[in-house]
Amino acid sequence: MERRLAAILSADVVGYSRLMGVDEGGTLERLKACRRELVDSTIEEHHGRIIKLMGDGALVEFASIVDAVHCAAVIQRSMPSRDQGVSEEQRIRSRIGINLGDIIVEGDDIYGDGVNIAARLQGIAESGGIFISGTAFDHVAHKVDVGFSALGEHRLKNIADPVRVYRVLLDPSHTGKVVFAPRARSRGIALLPLVGLLIATIAAVVAWQWPHKQRASIAVLPFANLSDQTQDYFADGITDNLIADLTRLSKLDVISQNSVFAYKDKPHVLADIRRDLGVRFVVEGSVQRIGDLMRVNAQLIDTESGDHLWANRFDRSEADVFAVQDSMSRQIANALGLKLTPSEAERIARPPTANLEAYDYYLRAEQAARTGRRSLMLEALALFDKAEALDNGFAEAFASDAHATAYVWRSAYDDVLKSALARKRPTTRQVARLPSIPNYHRLMRSSPSCRSWTDVTSRRSPRRRRPCRSAQPIPKPTWRWHMFK
Repeated sequence: MERRLAAILSADVVGYSRLMGVDEGGTLERLKACRRELVDSTIEEHHGRIIKLMGDGALVEFASIVDAVHCAAVIQRSMPSRDQGVSEEQRIRSRIGINLGDIIVEGDDIYGDGVNIAARLQGIAESGGIFISGTAFDHVAHKVDVGFSALGEHRLKNIADPVRVYRVLLDPSHTGKVVFAPRARSRGIALLPLVGLLIATIAAVVAWQWPHKQRASIAVLPFANLSDQTQDYFADGITDNLIADLTRLSKLDVISQNSVFAYKDKPHVLADIRRDLGVRFVVEGSVQRIGDLMRVNAQLIDTESGDHLWANRFDRSEADVFAVQDSMSRQIANALGLKLTPSEAERIARPPTANLEAYDYYLRAEQAARTGRRSLMLEALALFDKAEALDNGFAEAFASDAHATAYVWRSAYDDVLKSALARKRPTTRQVARLPSIPNYHRLMRSSPSCRSWTDVTSRRSPRRRRPCRSAQPIPKPTWRWHMFK
């Protein structure tokens, strides 16, 4: 039995039976023309493989989830223009579901939950819409010119576990945006409003009698780079590491890196951020690097009142970068009234490496890998190698290296993968340090190949509370199975 990880696209025509009833011959001709002139060529351009074609739908396999989502977006954006001059009841509209998951391959056919989830997502998608799973979103966010709206967890027919669902926002004005709905709503549950009213009433009574302090939620916006463009990677690194440090605090919910980087180099309004990300507090700042010196400005803002709760400027040598990050995290926690536990304080104070040159290579590699572009992935992997060579105990570098290699493999960048694997060396000895990396438990769970190992490890090390939208949603420690498969 052959298994592999793949991106699956399931599509069908909305109201196919009704369309055939209105004009059978005309509908068939327009469907054939749509396939011939749009669908088939778009799938081919995005390296898709058509598995099945039904009268009103299709099942397509892609090696890259980025290609799958981009293909779906092109198709859905192009469909309306094909129906100009056609009456409303005869217009052809499709709905698409996309999932990234493990599939079973038998001959030319594919099976398994990876396929079934895509089909179920297609079934709940809106006319002209695209729904994708949480695993797909984790790997495609900000890599395609679309936005996303989180719809929460849904129970899908014949799927054992709830599935995180995201709606793809096709309007160009939403590109790069991630909208979190205040409450996920399931379809087809007639009693949901009544149940919701009952829960709200009980909660109000309990809150009135036993008031409690709400957990603080925070978003760290990308720090502005006030130096030349070549220093972008350093400013992004300050942002990433502040997110990672704050994620270590058990009483703080931190918005993910993927979500906040949608605001990079864009004007923003606090009220919009509060609404879109659902946060009470925002950290913003800037970084200026001149030679061996750096200046970091940061401020903490209450999005409800607009008040500045804390602000500071750090003029230090770049050799003190870890001390600056440690100080910022502690001062922000103090401004929020959070008391650090000894273990939290120790984790924040622990630098990822003592070698600043290795750290610089690591930050450059992270910036290149974040793009997901074939042309930059080999550069990223080479930079990770340099960081690892300078400090073979740099666990974060090994983790990011493994993740980038796995992404290259999943994206079918064969030339890059061949070059990458030719230089790889075993990293097993770094696994012992993985639990110290932020979001280690969640990151490991997100990789199917690591779940069995994670189940064992999670019983041996303390498990921290995982925020709904915690930092770094892209899985990093996708270890030796992906590296040496």
